[in-house]
Amino acid sequence: MKTLYLVRHAKSSWKHDVDDHKRPLKGRGERDGKLVSAKVAKTIDPPQKIISSDATRALATAHFFKTALKIDDADFETNHDLYDFSGQNVMRIIKSLPDGLDKVMIVGHNHAFTSVVNMLGNRYIDNVPTCGFIILAFDEKSWSDITTGKTVKTIFPRDLK
Repeated sequence: MKTLYLVRHAKSSWKHDVDDHKRPLKGRGERDGKLVSAKVAKTIDPPQKIISSDATRALATAHFFKTALKIDDADFETNHDLYDFSGQNVMRIIKSLPDGLDKVMIVGHNHAFTSVVNMLGNRYIDNVPTCGFIILAFDEKSWSDITTGKTVKTIFPRDLK
């Protein structure tokens, strides 16, 4: 069985004059990152690996989860291809995960994550909110074989306030 944890980056700030890739989190994003990651850490078995987009806002969000879940540096990586908004790169990365990993967390962006969650899960989600967390489970032994799985759980910031 394969389990995928998906996290959309927390709320980012538009007030800085920086390239989109370098946009930081705003205060609400930092608060939501701490809140959701703490709840997730009490709820799930930690992933064997966290893979994050290298965009500033996604990486900052991923670090909240890395800390809360006590993930070692060796089990944390960035992948520029997760700076994807269509979902094609996200799907390619998921399908190419090593089969020795059963639980993986991916941190990235919308519209890609809403598309992927609706493509792979069995429950329609209109929009994965910022800092939204979703668990998808698959009855497969190989990541390359996954198709539709089960949407096991969602944790959204609004559910915790």
